[in-house]
Amino acid sequence: MIRPAPFTTTANSVKKIARLCVLGVDPAVAGATGYGVVEFIGSAPRLLRFGALKLPARATFAVRLREIHELIAQLVAEFAPDAVAVESVFTALNMRTALKLAEVRGVVLLAAAQASIPAHSYSPREVKASIAGYGAASKQQMQQMVTSALGLTEYPEPADAADALAVALCHAHNFRARERMLASITAIPAGIRARTASGAAKTNLRNQTRAARISVL
Repeated sequence: MIRPAPFTTTANSVKKIARLCVLGVDPAVAGATGYGVVEFIGSAPRLLRFGALKLPARATFAVRLREIHELIAQLVAEFAPDAVAVESVFTALNMRTALKLAEVRGVVLLAAAQASIPAHSYSPREVKASIAGYGAASKQQMQQMVTSALGLTEYPEPADAADALAVALCHAHNFRARERMLASITAIPAGIRARTASGAAKTNLRNQTRAARISVL
């Protein structure tokens, strides 16, 4: 039994720290579609649920699409995530597999859209770079990093579920980074921002003028 690390907080701290809940999805055509729900209170992650949907080999592709859509819709209804993060199509796949995987991603995106939840796509390399520090990390290394990030006592199984959790963590990292960048920009006094914008505009005008002169010559 995988047990998340103890997580405690007070009612007052919850009000001060923004909550972020992300549903990560690792879509698959023939194999298992992994999913993982991670909640952040501030910078502290907490695992809410993970798993993988594995259908019988005899199941038709239409049935797979229906079951995956129903799974994502149920998870969205239960956890009300702030975002759905999906792994994008791997470009090295053959055309037939890539097209089918795009259809699987389509039903995931549809379930998110039906609940008016924003969806974000990340390539396998982006996810690995965000979680493991480099884009060529192995599946075992990714499991190790996800286990460490979520404070688990065991590797999340199957690997498809670990991949989905990695996608969720990747989005959370990107979202927090954008928040910090926005906060740093808004923290700059208005006068300095105005002078910076004015300087940038003047520099752009000089560059345009220089380019015009060069074109005339």
